[in-house]
Amino acid sequence: MANILRWIMFLPVAGFVTFALFTAMVALISGDFEAQEKFEGGTFEINPTVEDVKIVKRETKVQKVKRVVTPPPPPQIERQQAAKPTEAIASLEGAIPEFEAPKIDRQNFKIQVSDRDAQPLVRIPPIMPPRAEKSGHCKVKFDVSPEGAPFNVSATYCTQSLFERASTKSVSRWKYNPKMLDGRAVSRSGVETKITFRLADERGNVIPE
Repeated sequence: MANILRWIMFLPVAGFVTFALFTAMVALISGDFEAQEKFEGGTFEINPTVEDVKIVKRETKVQKVKRVVTPPPPPQIERQQAAKPTEAIASLEGAIPEFEAPKIDRQNFKIQVSDRDAQPLVRIPPIMPPRAEKSGHCKVKFDVSPEGAPFNVSATYCTQSLFERASTKSVSRWKYNPKMLDGRAVSRSGVETKITFRLADERGNVIPE
């Protein structure tokens, strides 16, 4: 029922719109067609003619080449040759004179070397024990071999026992110039040294022993 009512309501509107469009189309078609006047200034050619261009030839005259006379070569100058030396090179001034090497008696020949005590070459610093809470030190005693290596390393005194192992391990890795006596290397005993451990806080201040 509702659909029928809608058809009844919109049917007059559709008929009016259709009639208006039809009237407008009739009005556009009913007018007479009038041809426009020809515009005289708008002429053009489909196949334009191309004029031939004359090529201008340039006349040039070649002059005769003059003959050039080659000049004579320069005169040759005789070079004076240097005279070869007649004397031997060894006799010239500044030459190295000949001499005989001195004979050395191997039995009586000795190189005198001054005596000296054992001297340290390389000292490897100790490693701070992780359990350390403050600074400390150890006194270490050891011997030096003729090859310059420490041996018999022992700690004679430590502020804390945890510093003892780190001190002896560090000294064992040191390197020395051996003791020299009468021109030969000998062992050195009873060398003493002090190993210091400095522990700092977060601000960089050293914590005393």
